[in-house]
Amino acid sequence: MDIRDLVANRIQELCKERNITINRLSYISGVPDSTIRGIFYKRSNNPGIVTIKKLCDGFEIELGRFFDTDEFNMLEQEIK
Repeated sequence: MDIRDLVANRIQELCKERNITINRLSYISGVPDSTIRGIFYKRSNNPGIVTIKKLCDGFEIELGRFFDTDEFNMLEQEIK
């Protein structure tokens, strides 16, 4: 599983936890629904940190909490 999968899965997980649709997330975060769908369907190769921060604002969580999962913590370092 790559970083894109992890980001998409985390957004879906947070939407499910909060019973939020993509359209609602788009509205409350100010991120276009096409951008969110691009992340979900891997049309977005690199969702930027500004986009993820806006999504976190919509979820009302801190950026650090978004990435504080076992899956993100177990990622191997890219440059060794």
